[in-house]
Amino acid sequence: MRFMVLVKADRDTEAGVMPDEKLLTEMTRYNEELAKAGLLIAGEGLQPSSKGARVRFDGKERTVIDGPFAETKELVAGFWLWEAKSLDEAVEWLKRAPFDGGAEVEIRQVFEAEDFGAEFTPELREAEERLRMRIDAKRP
Repeated sequence: MRFMVLVKADRDTEAGVMPDEKLLTEMTRYNEELAKAGLLIAGEGLQPSSKGARVRFDGKERTVIDGPFAETKELVAGFWLWEAKSLDEAVEWLKRAPFDGGAEVEIRQVFEAEDFGAEFTPELREAEERLRMRIDAKRP
């Protein structure tokens, strides 16, 4: 099972405050543990929402909304993509993360092809597989 682990933003991340060397060292060590255990697929921090945009879809109309965005607690400051045996395993790993000071992190299971049932036809599955192969071929 794959899980998206979403690190919520706070005032500091939205202000562009960079982590100190101690936290960077602890996070590097934690990410190395995740990789060694075979959980880590990807993980990145995100720039503040002031450097981003949203696109609102309404029928054929597209509206671009430039950041920053007001509801800091609803924003994402970073993410990991993990592969774990269960949600419980992902939660146990997340409990080891070097966060403090009221950080909030959300874990959501990623849909797999089999979750879509018969609607995800063999043709669509093949197209998805070709796309994934193309994406993987471009990775270093």
